[in-house]
Amino acid sequence: MAAIGVHFGYTCACVAVFKDGRADVVANDAGDRVTPAVVAYRDTEQIVGIAAKQGRIRNATNTVVKVKQILGRHYDDPDAQAHREESKCIVVNKSDLPRYEIDTGETTKYVSPEDVAKLIFHKMKETAQSALGSDVKDAVITVPFEFGEMQKNALRQAAESAGFNVLRLIHEPSAALLAYGIGQDSPLGKRTFKQDVMGNARAMLKLMNSADVAKHTLSTLGSANCFVDSLYDGMDFECNVSRARFELICSSLFNKSIQPIKSLLEQVNLSTSDINKVVLCGGSARIPKLQQMIRDLFPDVELLNSIPPDEVIPVGAAMQAGILVGKDSLALGEDSITVDCCASDITVKEVDDSGSEVFTVLFPSGTPLPARRQHTLHGPGSLSSVSLELYQAQRPIAQVSTLLSDISVQT
Repeated sequence: MAAIGVHFGYTCACVAVFKDGRADVVANDAGDRVTPAVVAYRDTEQIVGIAAKQGRIRNATNTVVKVKQILGRHYDDPDAQAHREESKCIVVNKSDLPRYEIDTGETTKYVSPEDVAKLIFHKMKETAQSALGSDVKDAVITVPFEFGEMQKNALRQAAESAGFNVLRLIHEPSAALLAYGIGQDSPLGKRTFKQDVMGNARAMLKLMNSADVAKHTLSTLGSANCFVDSLYDGMDFECNVSRARFELICSSLFNKSIQPIKSLLEQVNLSTSDINKVVLCGGSARIPKLQQMIRDLFPDVELLNSIPPDEVIPVGAAMQAGILVGKDSLALGEDSITVDCCASDITVKEVDDSGSEVFTVLFPSGTPLPARRQHTLHGPGSLSSVSLELYQAQRPIAQVSTLLSDISVQT
């Protein structure tokens, strides 16, 4: 019996199949092992993947990208607002929930992020079925560590709507570790024109697509040719970008990518010498300069990248799926488990003597779940009931929280 692992990323999606004791990423109908997480709407059809991405230039207002940013969020959520400002497809407010405004020509319809995600999951299901030659439903889905309950539930519902039986949601870092058997469970080469193309959305989309291809090429070659046919007013654009030039242009972005690693080590009171293995995951981890910066940060550490970084997460998810459907031939310890943790602080709201609201942390970020805590509340003896409100912080710094539960206790 086969099981699959699905990684639904911000820009791409990937599926791996666990069968006969091993997990392998499978290619889609275009022969690509990674599928762009892009959905385009036309008059009578929806297109998912590379065709949707390539057609975005002509159909930008009806093409949805990076839907994962807005999945499971309210319209006024800061992340939803940031997504709305970046999206070429119009995002509107419907009953405090974000909806994509799709113009089909004759009518305008409003599509939820969950419906968009459903189409991407369905594409992953079709890809797995085509590789196996039979129907497959059992799947493990990966989620970012920072996802809260609302985002996790939205992702699960989208997968189930696409026909998956979701065996488990596991964190993306956990899936990457599983793949290695650990801890079981800015435009490039810009040339000056007389015309300024920055204000031309179509021209900028063409440049972005070509730059994306060049970036992938530079992960394996020392230079890449960037060509755009009829970029603006019939003029073609062509330039050659060296890897050194690319690394210089993106140096500030690479430094930003390394900083969260340093911050995490400080948060858990560890030094680089306390780490003995580092797993590379995510498409950007293919970039040689970024790999070198990680090696420099961990000079005496084994860097695990034998599995392509953009495939390692679904491979780990597929291995977890194989365990859950009873495959015991996997070369991992039988007593291995994946431990779920709090993605952010769980707090209880109280009122101090001055009447001000105070949030007390019950379960700090990273607490293994399920967990138990004892917390003492003080109040007058005349109380007949107590109401407790539990919140989950949406991010470590900003004072933004989501109500998880309202518990009433009778005395």
